[in-house]
Parts: sequence; structure tokens; C-alpha cells
Amino acid sequence: MISKIWRSAVLALFLLLPVAASAEEAGLRKAALAIETPGGERHVFQVEWAGTPAEREQGLMFRTELDADAGMIFDFGEARMVMMWMKNTPLSLDMLFIDEKGLVSRIAERTVPYSQDIIASPGPVRYVLEVNGGRSASLGIVPGSRVDVDAARVALK
Repeated sequence: MISKIWRSAVLALFLLLPVAASAEEAGLRKAALAIETPGGERHVFQVEWAGTPAEREQGLMFRTELDADAGMIFDFGEARMVMMWMKNTPLSLDMLFIDEKGLVSRIAERTVPYSQDIIASPGPVRYVLEVNGGRSASLGIVPGSRVDVDAARVALK
């Protein structure tokens, strides 16, 4: 009986490993993304670009690390209401909701890992940038900050 339970546990662990590895090795396109605060300070993040429905659905799920100047940007292709959540995400994140012109309209700071609570945009947005929880405040990034999304998109081509 114990060997049967042990085999089941090992099999379950073996089946979960490829999911976690594929999340970290997603092979998403990467680009530099600059953010300028209302005070004129500029910071550059190296971001993974999630532009397809499958990439946006996977997001940063299962990631256990994110470099201080790294993130993921979700491109919805057009301005619309957006709803995010933290399902299967062990990291606390800041979510920056960004309109089509690159203006940050809301920051959901220090989101709760694994939460299935909905985090909604304040209105139509085209992008959501996820960075480490607390990173926005430490850099002075607030609503009204400008994100140079166009330059990052051009760099991807």
C-alpha cells in the first residue's frame, strides 16, 4: 500500500515538473521598456512580451523568481476593460494598467500570491505590466507615469 502511494506521489511530482519548467522557458519575445515618472526619473525594465491569448493566459504563473528590473507586459491589442488575477502565481507583483498612449492609469501594488480575486482595470487599457511587488513604489512609479510601449514594440520586430 505504501509503495503504491509513493509511486503516485513520484508520478504526480514528475508530471508537474514540465509545467513549471515550461512556464520559465516560455520563449517569449523580450524588449527593453522605459518608464518615466511625473518627476522625470526614467527606469528601464527588460520585459517578456505576452501578446497572444495563450501567452497572456500563462503569464507569470509558476514563476518563483523575477529579476529586479524584469517584468512581463500583456498586450491586449486594443484598449478594453481588463481583468487579471494571481492564480498559480507564487510571486507578489505590482500590476500597472496602461492605456493606448502609454499612460499608467492604475497600479495594483503587492498583489497576493495565488489569489483568485479579480484585479480590474479602472477603465479601458491596452497593456498591463507586471513587475516585482513593491518595485513601483521604490522607483517612484505612480499613476500618470509614461511607458514607452511604442519603442519596445518596434524593438520586437
